[in-house]
Amino acid sequence: MLCDSCHERDAVVHLTQIENNSVTQVHLCERCAAERGVETTVAEPKHPLGELLHAVQAQLASGDERVEACTFCGCTMADFRATGRWGCPHCYVTFESSMRGLLRRLHGSAQHVGERYQPPRSEAMGRAA
Repeated sequence: MLCDSCHERDAVVHLTQIENNSVTQVHLCERCAAERGVETTVAEPKHPLGELLHAVQAQLASGDERVEACTFCGCTMADFRATGRWGCPHCYVTFESSMRGLLRRLHGSAQHVGERYQPPRSEAMGRAA
């Protein structure tokens, strides 16, 4: 479809004007739309949530995904999900924030509340002797 103004280029902007219950459609090329003050570029988000979503979308589009790994053993969160085990004691510090969220989802709290294990009396007596 050609531009209604210059009749030379393809129309890329399609405007619908409604005045006094009369509907008029105007099809313009990018140059003629700019001459009439119609902005044809996509505006950047102007609020923090929009900026965050825009940044996440850009990161996903670029394929740049950082994988956090333990500096001592190289274990990743994906390794933990696959095996259910960490590679070393340092993993607990490295993945503390991820584990807190996981514990909250699974157990309703990230803090242990309850009794601790106590060996039966017969074992405790045997050790003391």
